[in-house]
Amino acid sequence: RSARRGRQPRPAAMSSPNIDPEQAMTMAKEEVLYRVDLFNAMSNACFDKCMTKPHKESDLNVGENSCVDRCVAKYWQVVSTVGALLGNNSQPPPGGAP
Repeated sequence: RSARRGRQPRPAAMSSPNIDPEQAMTMAKEEVLYRVDLFNAMSNACFDKCMTKPHKESDLNVGENSCVDRCVAKYWQVVSTVGALLGNNSQPPPGGAP
């Protein structure tokens, strides 16, 4: 398992005019690695949950297809919720200091 999995993307920083091109490229590479890790984690989690072993057919059956669909939707919903919560926690509270 990768140590990068816990990283959160910082797309707002990419658009900052104070970031030099080299720093922007480094941040873009980190973003890509984060997205790849996220996709791989989702793929592994949903595969482990939904695929029957041993594989009997070359195509997904109806149950596997539905399971994968639900698993991916739930995974992205959780990622979005956690990202929003982490994003809100990094913002200063309205009105100044906590």
